[in-house]
Amino acid sequence: MTAEKQHPDHKDVDSDEHSQGKEIETGEENLPSKAAAVHEVIRMEGEKELERDGQALLWSAIAAGLSISASLMAKGILHARLPDSPERFFIENIGYTVGFIIVIMARQQLFTENTVTAVLPVMQKTTGRNILLLLRLWGIVLAGNVIGGGLAALVFHLVPFFDTATDEAFRTISLEIMEKDPEGMFVGGMVSGWLIATMVWMIPSAGTAKLWVIMLMTYMVAIGDLTHIVVGSVEVLYLVFSGAIPWYEFIWPFALPTLAGNIIGGTFIFALISHAQIRNDMSNQKKAKAKKEEMEAAKKEASKP
Repeated sequence: MTAEKQHPDHKDVDSDEHSQGKEIETGEENLPSKAAAVHEVIRMEGEKELERDGQALLWSAIAAGLSISASLMAKGILHARLPDSPERFFIENIGYTVGFIIVIMARQQLFTENTVTAVLPVMQKTTGRNILLLLRLWGIVLAGNVIGGGLAALVFHLVPFFDTATDEAFRTISLEIMEKDPEGMFVGGMVSGWLIATMVWMIPSAGTAKLWVIMLMTYMVAIGDLTHIVVGSVEVLYLVFSGAIPWYEFIWPFALPTLAGNIIGGTFIFALISHAQIRNDMSNQKKAKAKKEEMEAAKKEASKP
């Protein structure tokens, strides 16, 4: 149990546990269901993310933007090296999972992954302070991811790391995303946000299968030709830096619809449903506990001479 703070910091999450000087209960034996235990583990992680120092968040997000570029790099290398056949599509998209594996296993800040966990504390207790902390986290992480991804895209374009075939593969892969209209960007972003949020929910129970969970869910994003604001930023900014598209096409039709889709699908819909499924369980448990305490108090009162 942690000691209650006498002077709460402005970055402290507003929660019942904080006001009582307690830690979030994550033990399955003390909670009404396995789903409730997973929910509380994710909520605890979300509170930690909301309370992190802004500078630390930014550097971690920039690192994640750089790391996620490994998805384009691995997919592009496989695309360039494999023969043009129907099987190439399914094999090369294994490369898409590489960036996510690096980012998640290294615990770097990735929009749609770490930012999903931060929604649960807000849904648990919706206050002005918690909403501002959530918007602060989203803004810092998204900005850092785009900066890191943009730097990686610029380096891919300017520095001759790769041969001509691989550079052309980067261009081909990146152009595919721009074939979608804004509606396609939005819908694809909503589904990919849902899949990434599902992955976040699965990871606490995955154990040694964590790597396979990451690969499975992000591979589904890849073969579904779905849009992701951070990976897509690397791809689209590569086209911008190479002169293939004007810079404003990064904003529209790509970034704004994709971002909206990721937020709605991964954050609000998934987190809302996931929170709703255990809210009644947690509420009933609290009511039962309070009723038990009242009965015990009444018994003690009745037993007094």
